[in-house]
Amino acid sequence: MKFRRQRRDELSINLTPLIDVVFLLLIFFMVSTSFTRATQLAVNLPEAEGQPAPERTAKLELVIAADGVFTLNGREISSQPIDVRRALRDESNGNRDTPITIAADGAAAHRHVVTALDAASALGFHQLTIAAQAPVDRE
Repeated sequence: MKFRRQRRDELSINLTPLIDVVFLLLIFFMVSTSFTRATQLAVNLPEAEGQPAPERTAKLELVIAADGVFTLNGREISSQPIDVRRALRDESNGNRDTPITIAADGAAAHRHVVTALDAASALGFHQLTIAAQAPVDRE
């Protein structure tokens, strides 16, 4: 007895309709997307009132000039984040309880202040002070 094998058709998925649908979705999202222009916000920073911080013997003072020059306790350092972290670590001798005062010029770029805050946070400093100028009486 001779059995005939049934021929099986190859199973395949036709990808053409899938590609068409994805292409149409892509065109739909490209056409319906609204593009907005980046705008800048005018920010008026408040003046700070309060008591001056008590003087401490060991502290770090990080000064950021208007042109982005960083100085740590009077010594100029690079504005690169890794260099700021290294300088803070070296100057504090690894003591994370040393208070840090960040004094940035009003015209300094915001990214420089963020770099300083990020470096101090990455090293684990938790006593951060932002220096501010007392308001001028306008009476």
